[in-house]
Amino acid sequence: MARPKITSFSLYKYRYIIGYLLLAVLFATLLILAGIYIPGGLSANEKLSVIDSAAMTWRDPRTWLMIDAPYHLLQAGILSLFGASEFTIKLPSLIIGLLTGIGLLFLLRRWFPASIAVLASTIAIVTGQFLFIAQSGAPLIMHIFWPVLILLLGTQVTRTKSHRFAWKIVFTIAAALSLYTPLSIYVLLAVVATIALHPHLRLTIKRMSVVRISTCVAIAIILTAPLIWLSISNSAAGLELLGLSQLPIDVVSNLKQLASQYLLFWQPDAGEILTPVFGLATTLLIGLGVYRLIRTSQTTRSYLIMIWLLLLAPIAVLHPESTAILTLPAVLLLAAGLTSLIKYWYRLFPLNPYARIAGLIPIVVLISVMLGSGIDRYMYGYHYAPGLASNFSRDLALLPTDTNILVVTGEEVDFYKAIADYRDKLSVLTTIPDNGTYAMTAAAYQKSTVDPTEISQIITNESANNANRFYIVATPNDKN
Repeated sequence: MARPKITSFSLYKYRYIIGYLLLAVLFATLLILAGIYIPGGLSANEKLSVIDSAAMTWRDPRTWLMIDAPYHLLQAGILSLFGASEFTIKLPSLIIGLLTGIGLLFLLRRWFPASIAVLASTIAIVTGQFLFIAQSGAPLIMHIFWPVLILLLGTQVTRTKSHRFAWKIVFTIAAALSLYTPLSIYVLLAVVATIALHPHLRLTIKRMSVVRISTCVAIAIILTAPLIWLSISNSAAGLELLGLSQLPIDVVSNLKQLASQYLLFWQPDAGEILTPVFGLATTLLIGLGVYRLIRTSQTTRSYLIMIWLLLLAPIAVLHPESTAILTLPAVLLLAAGLTSLIKYWYRLFPLNPYARIAGLIPIVVLISVMLGSGIDRYMYGYHYAPGLASNFSRDLALLPTDTNILVVTGEEVDFYKAIADYRDKLSVLTTIPDNGTYAMTAAAYQKSTVDPTEISQIITNESANNANRFYIVATPNDKN
C-alpha cells in the first residue's frame, strides 16, 4: 500500500491561507497591544499631530491645506466621531498600519514566492520599528503606507489584463495624494526612472492611449493643486516636502548616527527609538538581498530598488532620524535574501527530500528566533527603557473625564485646546478662575500661587520622578 504524500493532505493544500490568517491574527493582536499598552502615552509628535488635525474644520476647506493632509483629515474625522483619547488619537495609524501590513503581504506575494511573502511579512511586522510607527498617532506610518500602496498598484497595472484603466486611475490618485507626505516624491521619481530605463515598462506606457494618459494627468493636477499652492505660498513647506529643510548639515555626524542606528549591534541604545533598527540576523539577510539584487539587476524590481536606494541615500544622510523611509526597501531586500538562502539550500540537495527538510530546520529556528526576539525587544524596550519611557506622557488618560475647567501653561494650551474641541464640557484656561472647582496641570501649578489647602486631590502616574500630573483645586465655597 502506497504511503500518502504530504501534498495530498488538506492542510497542505490550504497552507498559505492558514498562514495568511495566522499572520493577520498576530498582526492585529500586536497592533492592539501597541495601541493600548506599549509604549503607552503620547509623544511630542503625536500631540503636534492632534493640534494640526484639530485645526481642520469641515466648514472651511482652506484649513485642510497642510502637509500630510490626508492623514490629518482621517484623524480629525475619527476624533470628531469618537472623541479624544489616547486610543482614538492612535487609531488612524493603527488602521493605516493594518492596511499597510496587508498591502505588504500582497506586494511581496506579487514579487516573491508565497512562502517568502509570508516569512518576510511576518519578520517585518514584528520589528520594533514597524510596530512603533504603526502605533504612533502621528503621520509616520504614511512613509511606509504610500510606497507599499504605490508599488502594489503599479504591479497591478503592469500585470493584470482586466480593468487596467481603472487600476491606472487608482494608481494616479494614490501617487498624487502621496505627495502630501514629505519625501514621498522620491518614491515616484524612482518609479518614473524605472519606467524610463526598463524596456518592458517603456512599452507598457507607449501602448497607453493619449486620452487615458491625459485623464490620469488631469486627475493628478487636480489633486495636487492645493499642495502646489502651499509650496508656492510657504517655501518652508516645500522644502520640508523635499527633505531639504535642514540644510546645511554635519555630514560626518549624520553618517555616524546612521551607522549607530543600523550597525552597532553590540551597543544598543534607547533614545527616541530603539537602535539598531534591525537585528543582526535581519541585517545579514538584507545584505544577502543586496547581493541577489546585483545578480538579478535586469529585473524590474531590481531596477526599482536600486534607483530608489540611490535616491534615498542622500536623504538618509540629511535625515538620519527618518528611519521609516528605509523600511520598505529593507523589507524587499530581506525577502530577496530569504529567497536566496532557501533556493541555495535546495540547489545543494535537488533530489534528496530528507536533506532538504533537515536543512529547513535551522532556517525555521533562525526565523523563530528573529520573530521572538523582535517582539520581546519591542515590548520590553519601549515599555521599560528609561530613555524611551520618558518620551511618552500618560497625562491625557489621567485627566478625569468629568473635568470642566483645566488650567494649563502657555506651552500646553494648544494641545489641550485641541482636546477640548472634542470634549463638549471641557474649557481650557491659562489663568486661574476666581472661584469654583477646577483642575491644573503640574506645570501650571508650579507657576501658580494656589493655596495648598485648597487642593482636594493630586493625580499621579507610576513614574519615580515628576509623578504628580494634575491637581484638583476647590475654593472654600466649593469644598464639601
